[in-house]
Formats: sequence, structure tokens, C-alpha cells
Amino acid sequence: MAEDNKPFLLPGALFAKDGDYIITTVLGSCIAVCLWDPRLRRGGMNHYKLPLWNGDGLPSPKFGNIAIVKLIEHMLDMGCNQRELKAKVFGGGAVLQSSSGFLNVGQRNIEVAHEFLAQANIPIIASDIGGEVSRKIIFNTQDGAILLKRSQAGQ
Repeated sequence: MAEDNKPFLLPGALFAKDGDYIITTVLGSCIAVCLWDPRLRRGGMNHYKLPLWNGDGLPSPKFGNIAIVKLIEHMLDMGCNQRELKAKVFGGGAVLQSSSGFLNVGQRNIEVAHEFLAQANIPIIASDIGGEVSRKIIFNTQDGAILLKRSQAGQ
């Protein structure tokens, strides 16, 4: 497989194109939502950093509420039927120590993924979320397979 078929997602990015791709990302408190259409064998992934866009500046896929909607739109643009889509959700780790614990971005990111996928009637068929670990995710858009590597926080 050519290198251009192996995109790496940075925070705030999403990728969904017709064809066979191996999409990779690394997550801490961020979330990656992988959507897959088993009938058409097409998939896409986002990688968002923060749960909700507050209306300031431009709407960006670095926010969960924007990233999930945009990923669904990209899947529909490829000819996918929303009723066929399946989701896999990863990340949301508490990997940064905080003195107050008041702002748990990872947990809020997880809640946004669940909320927006439920609103879209897209079932989550697999997930590895929360905890105090970072994750490397490799998503094969042709067969929907995920390779997951977990590492302890601080490693």
C-alpha cells in the first residue's frame, strides 16, 4: 500500500475518502471516532481535542460537536447510508495530572461522542475509552478493523 494511502491524523483533523486507507492517530485526552459502512466497505476517522465549540471563531473539527457532524457528512458524501454506519470510539484518557481535577477534558470528550452518535442513531460497536492511558489507533477503512496499542500515562 502506498504511503499516500496511510494518512496520520493530527488533533483537529478528520479523514474520509473513497478508497482503501490505513488511518493512524495517537490519543491522550483526545477522541477518535471511526465510522465504517460495512455494506460499502468505506470508513473515516476524526481526532478532536475539545468537547464543544462555543461559537467563537470558526467551527473547527478540533471540537467534538463539529468533528462528529463533519465526519458523518463526509461519509454521506461518499455514498454511505447513515443507517448502515457503525462507530468505534477511542481515547478520552486522563493522561495529564491536574491539581484540581475540575476540568476532565477526556471524560467530557467521551460524553460528546456518545451524545452525538446517539443523536445520529449510529451505534457504537467497539470502544476503548477513559482510564489513564494513551492510545495509538490504526484503522483499516477497507475491512473496519482496528489495531490498538495502549501505553501508560507518562511513558
